[in-house]
Amino acid sequence: MPKLPVALVEVSCFAHATEDENKVIAAVRNLLPAAQVENIFFNRSNLRGHHGNSITLFEAGVKEKEILGAFLETLSSGISVSDKEVLLREAELHVEKGNFFLRFDKQAAFHGRFKLGVSDPIRVRLRFKKNKLEDIVQVCKEIGLFP
Repeated sequence: MPKLPVALVEVSCFAHATEDENKVIAAVRNLLPAAQVENIFFNRSNLRGHHGNSITLFEAGVKEKEILGAFLETLSSGISVSDKEVLLREAELHVEKGNFFLRFDKQAAFHGRFKLGVSDPIRVRLRFKKNKLEDIVQVCKEIGLFP
């Protein structure tokens, strides 16, 4: 990938009081490029839920070109064709101001599978260098995120 179309990747996930934080981080790491996983560091924030329950927020941002390239390759090879078709069909719901938002099922990720999800997901934001929906769709096709 000579010129990367993405300037930034952000990954975030909540670990609720009923969840094992180590398993949550393991799930997130399963979505990351294996060769680069040790180079991606998560910030940890302790939060309180509406009912006073403890929640931990894990966040990481990646700007390094080598890691970004590996991350894009991992995503494009890990997402199923059917989920790619859903993303393409619903692209306008996932793109806003040059950002492409993805949500992955935490349980599936723990088992090493890339599956789109909406309930308590692992969130991924790709910050593209282009802002128009049409341009981002075209780039996503070129890098294999869309069929």
